[in-house]
Amino acid sequence: MTVSLWQEWTQSAQADYFNLVACGIFLVAVIHAFLVSKISAYAKKWDENYAGSFTQSPDKKFVSQALHLLGEVEVVFGFWAILLLLTIIFYPGKGWGVMIQYLWGGDINGPATERSSKFIEPIFVMVVMIVASTKPVLDFTSFLLNRLVKFFGGTPAAGWFVILTIGPLLGSLITEPAAMTIAALLLASQFYVYKPSVSLSYATLALLFVNTSVGGSLTHFAAPPIVMVAGHWGWGLVEVFNQFGLASIFIILISNTVYFVFFRKELLGFKNKSEAVSTLQSPSWLVLMHLSFIAAFVVFLTKHQLTTILLIFLVFLILIKFTRRYQQSIAWRSPILVGLFLAGLVILGGLQSWWIAPILVRLDEVTLMISTIVLSAFNDNATIAYLAAQVPMLSENTTAAAELRQAVIAGALAGGGMTVIANAPNLAGQTLLSKFFEGGVSPLRLAIWALFPTIIATASFWLVQRFF
Repeated sequence: MTVSLWQEWTQSAQADYFNLVACGIFLVAVIHAFLVSKISAYAKKWDENYAGSFTQSPDKKFVSQALHLLGEVEVVFGFWAILLLLTIIFYPGKGWGVMIQYLWGGDINGPATERSSKFIEPIFVMVVMIVASTKPVLDFTSFLLNRLVKFFGGTPAAGWFVILTIGPLLGSLITEPAAMTIAALLLASQFYVYKPSVSLSYATLALLFVNTSVGGSLTHFAAPPIVMVAGHWGWGLVEVFNQFGLASIFIILISNTVYFVFFRKELLGFKNKSEAVSTLQSPSWLVLMHLSFIAAFVVFLTKHQLTTILLIFLVFLILIKFTRRYQQSIAWRSPILVGLFLAGLVILGGLQSWWIAPILVRLDEVTLMISTIVLSAFNDNATIAYLAAQVPMLSENTTAAAELRQAVIAGALAGGGMTVIANAPNLAGQTLLSKFFEGGVSPLRLAIWALFPTIIATASFWLVQRFF
């Protein structure tokens, strides 16, 4: 007798009603993620109305700070994860011991079996973002891109194509957030200063988002959706590159070429305003040391050695101290917020497989890929990937499970450029480039111009899965 989806959900909920509580908190967190822009706008209005009375009214200042904090999309999952942990403590039949057990890596109703490894991916992303945002790494990547631009003619059109091609692919080495930051800064100084048309401006931003989402998939340690599942599914460098790497390169080249041809008259009409810096500003030995730290983090991520990663990071901070004449202030805020976001996702997502698994087992690979693209457009693609990793069926050593694994990650990568919230690095890109869009970035226009490269990405990943 076939059990319906509703019957399966009902049985799981009745087995432990805390499943419904955890699902409700997760649902509220997702709704909160959609409302962050409205919360931020309200926070600004609050400041306009009450900023003058903050000294006399500390409570109004507290409300202002709370609104600004809750208006940060990276804070959303961390905030609700804390509330979930408190709920576990006070829920009848759970308690402090169950909460600690869950944090240590065990199931909420079972023993802890993966001590210390539950948060290795969020911590890895955080420390790599910190290293990748240091001056030597930024100098090196900017130097590399500027030299390539010069090699291809040094024109604004060449710069546009090179930055949108090589910049996202660098994300596979220095992580997507770092690649997004570098590419956005270069586009701001070498492209958007020419005041392109509205259509070209949105097309460029859409390409940046989609290309960055797929460009980190040449390795198993850069794209957030892949990082969140690689350990669960035993994916290494070779597996990830074979499934997504070559397809991602073709996606970027095809999308950029089509948009270049479409806007060729406008792009070729831009004339150079200044010569890009093409010399390495930081000492080469220091650049090599920084890149070596990133490589070390990757090696110990594959071995799931969290303690070693943290010890290496402490050594890196000592290096920063002794080479401070070549450094700039460490950008702590963004990496910590992203780490908080991913950690909250791990905590919240770990209790959602009871309702996700019955859905996924009823989909074939094509339907699953399309569904993931749609879901990724309205939520961070790392969230979708992590939730999929909680489904036991997808971890099975079968051909059908392998196809479903590839489909869900392909969908997450392809859908990562449709909206600002579809992929965590998109937030950094919008922050750096929003000043070039009158009235801010329009979500509708961004989605329209991102539709074509998203279709190219979907078709390419499907062809690889189907024929290779």
